[in-house]
This record gives sequence, C-alpha cells and structure tokens, in this order.
Amino acid sequence: MKMSESYFMRLLVLGLICLGAFTVTYGLVVWAKRPRIPIDGPLGMVWIPGGEFTMGSNSDKAWPDEKPAHRVRVDGCWMDQTEVTNAQFQAFVDATGYVTTAEKPPSLEEIMKQSPPDTPAPPKEKLVPGSLVFLPTKGPVDTRDYSQWWHWTPGASWRHPEGPASNLQGREQHPVVQVSWDDAIAYTSWAGKRLPTEAEWEFAARGGLEGKAYVWGDEPFSEEKPQCNIWQGEFPYHNTLKDGFERTAPVKSFPPNGYGLYDMAGNAWEWCADWYDRELYRRREGKGTVVNPTGPDHTIDATQPFMPQRVQRGGSFLCNDSYCSRYRPSARHGCSPDTGMSHVGFRCAKSFDGQKR
Repeated sequence: MKMSESYFMRLLVLGLICLGAFTVTYGLVVWAKRPRIPIDGPLGMVWIPGGEFTMGSNSDKAWPDEKPAHRVRVDGCWMDQTEVTNAQFQAFVDATGYVTTAEKPPSLEEIMKQSPPDTPAPPKEKLVPGSLVFLPTKGPVDTRDYSQWWHWTPGASWRHPEGPASNLQGREQHPVVQVSWDDAIAYTSWAGKRLPTEAEWEFAARGGLEGKAYVWGDEPFSEEKPQCNIWQGEFPYHNTLKDGFERTAPVKSFPPNGYGLYDMAGNAWEWCADWYDRELYRRREGKGTVVNPTGPDHTIDATQPFMPQRVQRGGSFLCNDSYCSRYRPSARHGCSPDTGMSHVGFRCAKSFDGQKR
C-alpha cells in the first residue's frame, strides 16, 4: 500500500519537532552548566577568567626554581587591580588597631629556631622593633653578598619605610611595604579577601600572553621608555632614575597588562599564599596538567633548611638585569613569613561564589 504524501509530511514535521525539542533541552543544560562570568565585582578588583597556561620558564634568564615550564590550569578569580597602597593599609590599621610584625620586638625563640645550630643569640639590646632597609652601596660590590645593601634598621616599619626619619607623606598611593606575610594575611581577612596562589598570580600576571618573557610581551625592558619600575643603572650603587623613581612608584604609574592589572612587574615583591618549594616544578615534571595547585604543605629548600618561607612574586624596584632580572612573570623566590623589607608588599585575590583556596 502506497503511503500518501501527506503522511510523509506529518512524519517530517514530527521529526523536526522532536529534533527542535532535543536541541533546546540540550542547549539549556549546557547554558546552565556554563562557567559563570561575573559582571560586577568588588571595588578595585578585576575579573581574571582562569584557564590553562604554561607556568615557569625554560629560558636562559630563568633561575633554577623556575624550571621546567609545565602546564597548569586555574579557576577564575577576582584580583586587586593594584598592590595594596599605604592609604588602604592605613584604613585597615585605623579600623582594627592592628600592629605589624615590624612594630613588635622580634622573638628570640623564633630567631634561634630559624638559625643553624650553635648560632650565637643576638644581644637583648638588638631585639627591638625594626625591619630590613635597602641602602645603596658607595661603589661596586660583590653582589653575592646582599648584606652589603640590606640593613636591619630599628624603627623601620610600614609607617617609616626607610627608618624613623622617613614617613608616608606624599606616598599614600604607593604600595605599602615593610609588611610581613602575617601582616598581609591579617589585611586580607579584614577585607574579606585572600592572597592569590602562586599559580593564580602568574596566570594573572601574564595577562593572557602565553609563554612571553615579560608581562607586556617579548620586547626587552626599555631604558628610555620603561615599562615598569626597576633599578636603572649599576646595581646596587648607581640608579640613573630615568623612570623617575628611586624607590617605589605610585600604583598605576606604568601601563597595565592584558587583564588590566598594574605593577605585575617591578615596584614591590608580592606575597602569595603558598609555602615555597625550590624544587617544586621538578616534582611536577611528567605529571600532566596540574589543576589549581596550592603549593606544598611546608617549605622545602635545601639552601635554607631551618627557615620557613612563603612565595613572593613580581620583582621590585631593585630588580636589574645585571643582578637578578626577576621582574619576569615566571620569576619566584621564598622569604620568611615574619620578614618585612623595603621592597615587599602584596595584592589580594577573591574567589567567585565563595570558592576557597
């Protein structure tokens, strides 16, 4: 029996209806499961979309702890557009009465715990509030000995970055420095934020540029048109000041990266959440893409076996190609979490939808 043309038409229409219903249903499921991108975020923060990238570097400029380069994937998060400024930190202190590490006498017990056995205890008169201050040398020196330009300075703190005679007048929009990791954690808790993980920080610093040497691309640092605040001249005794800044610069003094973040290179080192592991990247070698890494459970550094260390990123106004060249996005190092210095600050991150790190 021959089917009528109208019967075929009815089957075709029915099939199209079923196909349409399936397409709509599938589309709604995919839409519901899509990664949500927030539109409005916390004031002063920008959305970092997250994704997969090459972390670390195999370049000739890379230090051993930056190698080997490997694949990492991170979730999106909010990140402060700038380093936390003196004005912002002042608001925190005014609201809470917080006293920073540098404003308290150092603990003899902690000093001895972080020192090799048989290290003589410092005299009691030295156990006064203070911090490490950079002072340029009078001429060329052996740059392997950083004690020639770093000096323990009683009275140095975030309020007095170079010592008691210095202050913050005119530096309200400079990054706060002389803050320990513990101080940064106290601020982030008050602000309802957190420190970024090392992986989040590097992903954000790259600004969407894959495998580039600098946060602005592969173009070398320009002495005439500097892209960031680093040491120009001969370190650590002669700074040409071509960029206009002897020490820190006000935030937003240099162009932002591809995600709209300022000073991801130079100006001040930035604390990250992670414990420091000098051999971390070698431990990841051959293990595929690492997802949302948060670092080791404790410090691992054979060169500093007694000292706990947290990760710092980004370099500072003291970076110089003849010395360390650590203003690159892959550069990293560790520092004792109770230490404040002339060139160390931080910026905050914040997870979306209450995610924790």
